[in-house]
Amino acid sequence: MDTKATRTRQHIIQQAAALFNQKGYAGTSLQDIMEATGLSKGGLYGHFKGGKEEIALAAFEFAVRSVYGKVGVQTRKVDHAIDKLKTVIAFYREHIFNPPVEGGCPIQNTAIEADDNQPVLRARVVDAVREWEDRIEHTLRKGMEKGEIQTDMDPAAFATYFIGSLEGGILLARIQQDRGPFDIMTQPLIERLDEMRVNEQY
Repeated sequence: MDTKATRTRQHIIQQAAALFNQKGYAGTSLQDIMEATGLSKGGLYGHFKGGKEEIALAAFEFAVRSVYGKVGVQTRKVDHAIDKLKTVIAFYREHIFNPPVEGGCPIQNTAIEADDNQPVLRARVVDAVREWEDRIEHTLRKGMEKGEIQTDMDPAAFATYFIGSLEGGILLARIQQDRGPFDIMTQPLIERLDEMRVNEQY
């Protein structure tokens, strides 16, 4: 139901997502959110009784969904499981310096800060990584069922390797302001994907 309250809440989440992703949880104050949204402190608490932490959780969820949504637009255009995963790699490479949410990868950014200081937020990051792993495993298993991918591999282990290669590559590329490290990190991943492909017989 599209009400004024719903639109205001979504406005808060969208503005806060960019703030938290760029400045971090500790670096983002309620005053920052008030200035970005044009709302008073009472206005914020009217929509988020849990205050800053509740806003941060909703903002993180929005940021992750935004990335998943944009990746999904690209992968739905591709049929073969291996090519779907290559499309994910290409998406992240393209968006290293122009990410869907300002500030970079929300999972990576939030994980670094929330590791010890924000247990609730950290738990949500863990859930997001597990969901990402599940998505990759699902793609791999579907590919196996369709005879596109060799069956002598561990989807769960590969999902961890896949995410680690992408996130490590993104981190180094953003530090060095150069896509080169991302390509170095993901080239072995692409080669492994090619090795997993079942050659079609004609």
